[in-house]
Amino acid sequence: MPEEFFKAGKIFLGVVHLPPLPGSPRWAGSMKDVLCQAADEATKLRDGGVDGIIIENFGDAPFRIGQVDPETVSGMTLVAHTLRQLTDLPLGINMLRNDANSALAVATTTNSQFIRVNVHYGVMAADEGIVEGQAFDTLRRRRLFGSDIKILADILVKHAIPIGPSDLGLVARETINRGLADGLIVSGQVTGMETDISDVEKIRKAVPDNLLLIGSGANPNIVSGLLKNADGAIVGTWLKKDGIINRPIDPARVTQMSFAIKHSS
Repeated sequence: MPEEFFKAGKIFLGVVHLPPLPGSPRWAGSMKDVLCQAADEATKLRDGGVDGIIIENFGDAPFRIGQVDPETVSGMTLVAHTLRQLTDLPLGINMLRNDANSALAVATTTNSQFIRVNVHYGVMAADEGIVEGQAFDTLRRRRLFGSDIKILADILVKHAIPIGPSDLGLVARETINRGLADGLIVSGQVTGMETDISDVEKIRKAVPDNLLLIGSGANPNIVSGLLKNADGAIVGTWLKKDGIINRPIDPARVTQMSFAIKHSS
């Protein structure tokens, strides 16, 4: 279980939303600038009290479904390697949109601890098209690597609707029992949207003994309620200045969120 490399108590994971990487439509031409921004944000998260950091190629939108290009893998690897020099905190890789195998490769080569997979098990209709879970390939690739990288899987991920069963409890049990995910993530419908407390309760009831994280919408005013039935929260948007996603991370907000999570019931 991923708890093995997190500190005791509720888990606070901060997100480094990368600017566009090489090959993406808005790539600005300077990997140095990408690394400087990533290092600055990771430092703010580290100093503000997070328990781990997720790195996302957020600026590469619109995303390709499935395998990303080699230049994306190279850029993510360089970023993860750079951040590893700054902190011993657990690092996670989220390769949008849904390239679990590349994320696993980057994590393995950069001494990261986990990957986030938006659709690990099942099928979703997303903005970019049909996204199919690749649990079969991901788990066998992990075994081939001899890797202990943990798989944190979204349940009915944001910016998408399910094709097939939409019962949260059923999907949660299937993702753990058949998809062999190491932990689950539940979110609101889109980035930054508050996660429904009733959704958290349904998943916790279905998988009472498995790691469950809040994936979106957490803020200091509501996080205590969300964490009554969850083990921690992934926070990205709220940590930005004024809570606006394309602004820099605000160190004061990181500290405020850290206090709220660590003192939640």
